[in-house]
Amino acid sequence: MNRTVVVLTAGVSQPSSTRMLADQLGTALSAAVGARGEQIELQFIELRELAADLATTVTTGVATPAITAAREQVTRAAGIIAVTPVFAASYSGLFKMFVDILDPESINGMPVLIAATAGTERHALVLDHALRPLFTYLRAVVVPTGVFAATSDFGSTGLSERITRAAAELATQVVSVPTAVAGFVPDPSIRPRRSGNQLDAVTPFSRLLAGHTGDAQPAHTNGHVVG
Repeated sequence: MNRTVVVLTAGVSQPSSTRMLADQLGTALSAAVGARGEQIELQFIELRELAADLATTVTTGVATPAITAAREQVTRAAGIIAVTPVFAASYSGLFKMFVDILDPESINGMPVLIAATAGTERHALVLDHALRPLFTYLRAVVVPTGVFAATSDFGSTGLSERITRAAAELATQVVSVPTAVAGFVPDPSIRPRRSGNQLDAVTPFSRLLAGHTGDAQPAHTNGHVVG
């Protein structure tokens, strides 16, 4: 069973408080899953390192190899930890660019833990006013507890408690098993996920031209268009 959790971190500086929070959430999730006798693999995607690839993909419509690989990572994951800094009272442009290049069907039913960092606690509502609606639109399952960390929160007991609670909620989702009794009520179906890297089936040219005579106007028979 897949036990990979992708950690998306959109910090732009180095060192980054956003990456610091992402690391703490990943560590707490590993501990919460381990307490259940399970194991997970954390895969980090540093969006700062994909900035040029994201710009190329958005402006050309053609995914670079790095973006193709990142899409596959996200779609195949058992869960996501998404952490962004707050810019202009919302998630960063870099974070939004990555979400924009994901297929709308890429994370259907996937458990997601949302988190954000900012210089002041006045931006705490970004979790419920921006991040939660974004992932709900993508039909992800966002865990109840979001984690916001202002600069002054790091090292505080309150932040540690929120991290632990959110990680426990995500662990429950990641290691959950189907609960329906076979032959009775089926588990709710989840629409198939797709990364967006697959090309649609190509219609043969001969089929596209079927029924065409080569004339500028379509052929007619007894008042009916042929083809």
